[in-house]
Amino acid sequence: MLEPEIRQMIINGIGETLYMTLASTFVGYLVGLPLGICLAVTDKDGLTPNKVIYKVLDFIVNVLRSIPFLILLILLIPFTRLVVGRSTGVSATVVPLVVAAIPFIARMVESSIKEVDNGVVEAARSMGASNLRIIIHVLITESKTSIISGITIAIGTILGYSAMAGVVGGGGLGDIAVRYGYYRYQTNIMVITVVLLIVLVQVFQTSGNLIAKKTDKRNI
Repeated sequence: MLEPEIRQMIINGIGETLYMTLASTFVGYLVGLPLGICLAVTDKDGLTPNKVIYKVLDFIVNVLRSIPFLILLILLIPFTRLVVGRSTGVSATVVPLVVAAIPFIARMVESSIKEVDNGVVEAARSMGASNLRIIIHVLITESKTSIISGITIAIGTILGYSAMAGVVGGGGLGDIAVRYGYYRYQTNIMVITVVLLIVLVQVFQTSGNLIAKKTDKRNI
């Protein structure tokens, strides 16, 4: 049996992990969703092709996605300290998590938008719909099931990133696993944190799949 203070620490760790994951996902989609849409519509087969804009955004996304999260975490320490006033802790970890999440989310949104049948877009255009209306009422509406499924994947990925942040004192279950499971050789705490991380991923995955299934018009 775990001591009361250890149990409370794990409970707090769950709360910190959920905060880091959900806050980072939310902010990541505020930027990643419009970025992904812009990538999709400015591509050569997109709604409004623009080679320059697409190449610039594509390059930025590829560069950010190429940097391993732990290295990105270290590289962003000065920026993180500038934003939140410190480089360690739960709030500080949200900053690099958001930066890592944005390009990942943008690519998933881009892929979801490109899955929309071009015939639907052409039909809307033939009826005089503006590009903005096509984006909102056709592209986003038709791809919402795929976008929701992408949110589930993003949450699972960001949850994994948050655990990695424990290596540099990022807080949450990852921090507990490193401090107690690795440095103090308390295997039982390591196992508990790993199991809890798996459970959290499964809960988000199952919930996301159910929501996506309800929004899928093919199931109506």
